[in-house]
Amino acid sequence: MKIYTKKGDKGKTSLLSGKIVPKHHIRIDAYGTIDELVSYCGLLRDSINNKYYENLFVDIQDRLMTIASVLSAENHANNLQLPQLKEDDIITLEKEIDKIEEQLPPLSSFIIPGGNTVVSFCHITRTISRRAERIVTKLSEECEVNSLILKYLNRLSDFLFVLSRLISRDLNAKEISWKPKL
Repeated sequence: MKIYTKKGDKGKTSLLSGKIVPKHHIRIDAYGTIDELVSYCGLLRDSINNKYYENLFVDIQDRLMTIASVLSAENHANNLQLPQLKEDDIITLEKEIDKIEEQLPPLSSFIIPGGNTVVSFCHITRTISRRAERIVTKLSEECEVNSLILKYLNRLSDFLFVLSRLISRDLNAKEISWKPKL
């Protein structure tokens, strides 16, 4: 099978349903941003020197690829067998967030991202998750979107934030509080 088909050379692509749409279509933007998020999760997974979190990120990437596949199909493409997100996927992230937060001092201000390359990768991945959430929210105004997708993206960005703080702590990186100049 060839990787290129030349079908997209005119700025169009097809959804899983077979419908042809422009490559800038909101649905393409949504699952394309999820694809970007999957890649950045891979970068973060490769940068973390912790087997537990490496394995967790493989699961997160799997869940994100599930989200991308669901978003790439229109709702009327029900005859397709697609993996689905489950409430347990969100609960898994919530448990991870709770476990990490127990180890950290409470926040008293916003944090300026940085301090270590891995911490920065974590923040970049978090902001891509937030962007994906915004795009999927916009898509949900045009068509029905499984509410678990938005919940998962929201929890994922929260998880990435607390993970960045944990990594900062573990690497003795300086966590800089934002103090606005008024």
